[in-house]
Amino acid sequence: MSLQEITDRIHASERATGRAEGAVKLIAVSKVQPNDRVAAVLEQGHRIFGENRVQEAAGKWPAFMEQYTDVDLHLIGPLQTNKARQAMELGNAIHSLDRPKLAKTIARLAQEMGRCPDLFIQVNTGEEDQKAGVLSGETDAFVAECRALDLPVQGLMCIPPIDEEPALHFALLAKIAARNGLQGLSMGMSSDFETAIALGATHIRVGSAIFGERVKPQG
Repeated sequence: MSLQEITDRIHASERATGRAEGAVKLIAVSKVQPNDRVAAVLEQGHRIFGENRVQEAAGKWPAFMEQYTDVDLHLIGPLQTNKARQAMELGNAIHSLDRPKLAKTIARLAQEMGRCPDLFIQVNTGEEDQKAGVLSGETDAFVAECRALDLPVQGLMCIPPIDEEPALHFALLAKIAARNGLQGLSMGMSSDFETAIALGATHIRVGSAIFGERVKPQG
């Protein structure tokens, strides 16, 4: 599937749900993708990308950013506190704010740096032990805690369990966001982004459908 096909499907979903064209941002997830594939997508004019690991992003994106100064890089994977500064220097948004320690670290660094990326709180809507994220019932309190730290929380993010209907989780995330006055909803991936758009997604994360299957590192 091509970038253009994905974009066309997004616009069709926006029209079908009465939303303005461009209301949904497509994050092209470039993790574990070789540079030539990333360059090809950049050459097509796309500028919003997502990386899971700070270390990989740091090795890949500075060179691209010199050539394409309008790249909008989002960090979408679990974030260790000791990688927070690097993530904040690289990215315009972090989608995986999920615990008080990380919130306090980002708040301290934001004061030092004089800037802070847009932040999305990751919600573990499926309450899966192996998955990061704030539990649904604890999200309101965490939003309040982040706001007390003057953090620029723009919205919420979730990754539904692979064996459950994603619409249920997207609807839950939208409900939590609405009662907290948050506009951003980072939800929906290659297989379910049209469902996510119908339920209010503002950011969708699509990887292999744009770039092709991931290339596993050698060794």
